[in-house]
Amino acid sequence: MSPSPAGLDPRDLPEHVLAFLHERHLATLSSLRRDGSPHVVPVGFTWDDAAGLARVITSGDSVKARLARRGGRAAVCQVDGGHWLTLEGPVQVLEGLDAVREGERRYAERYRVPRENPRRVVLAIAVDRVLGRVPPPS
Repeated sequence: MSPSPAGLDPRDLPEHVLAFLHERHLATLSSLRRDGSPHVVPVGFTWDDAAGLARVITSGDSVKARLARRGGRAAVCQVDGGHWLTLEGPVQVLEGLDAVREGERRYAERYRVPRENPRRVVLAIAVDRVLGRVPPPS
C-alpha cells in the first residue's frame, strides 16, 4: 500500500497489510443510528482473509448488536501511529453456536480468551472496501 491513503482489494491484501491486521491492536466500530448519527465504540476484532470477514464478538443485547440487526453497513478502523486501516461492508449478526465459537476462537488468538457470556453473538462485516495507510517494510 502506498504512503498516502488508498483503497485495496479486500480479496487480495498484501502480506504487510495482513500482518498489520493480525497484530494486537484495538479498533473502533462505527455504525449508524436511526437518526443517521454515528455510533462509534472501541472493540477488538479479527480478520478472516479467506472469508473476507471482520468479526466482533459482543453481547446480543448491546447497542452495536441492535444496530447490526437492522442491517446496513459498519466499519472497523485500526490505528497505530500513522498506520491505519478501515474495513467496511454490510454487517449481520451471527447467533449460532458454531459461529459464536469461531468468533471466540479467533478473538482468543488475537487478544485473550474472552470472558464467559451466554448472550454472546458475532457481528460479521462482509468487507467490500478497505482504506488505509500501511507502507510496506523498508
